[in-house]
Amino acid sequence: MEQQAIIDQTQRWVQEVVVKYNFCPFARPEVDAKRIRYCVVAEQDRQTQLEALNHELLNLQQNEAIATTLLIIPKGVEGFYDFLDLVDQANEHITMQGFDGEFQLAHFHPDYCFADAKQSDPENYTNRSPYPVLHLLREAMMEEALEQFEHPEKIPERNIEYCRRRGAEYFAQQLATITAGKR
Repeated sequence: MEQQAIIDQTQRWVQEVVVKYNFCPFARPEVDAKRIRYCVVAEQDRQTQLEALNHELLNLQQNEAIATTLLIIPKGVEGFYDFLDLVDQANEHITMQGFDGEFQLAHFHPDYCFADAKQSDPENYTNRSPYPVLHLLREAMMEEALEQFEHPEKIPERNIEYCRRRGAEYFAQQLATITAGKR
């Protein structure tokens, strides 16, 4: 699939799921300000994926105009456990390269499943995306955003409750529509 189509679908997911359902109350201002960078790693080998991660971390470090980066990895980590291995390696990379305290990762995957949840549980849709994604966040921006939000620790449970009320089928259809390119 063409890289621009992958970016377009991921942007639609951010707008039509993450922002629309307020899964991340900090996302809308960055989407509206166009301060989110979307980058596709087309290669499936792990070393290239980690090199792309490093490149994007350096890019964020040097470019304050970018609030956050979504590093989209459509190949090589289609399996959720393979993806979790990449997440572990990415976190190790952040530490080894001295980015601890400056950047952190959030992560999303089409088959995301919380450790204590069944695969079919609607709560998993809080972290399900059209493609595997490493979300590179500036820690200082996150801390600032969290200070402005009353009870940020309740965000995940609010999202889980909402997903359970709507049901897994509803969110599966949302993702299917996004990846099919339909409006």
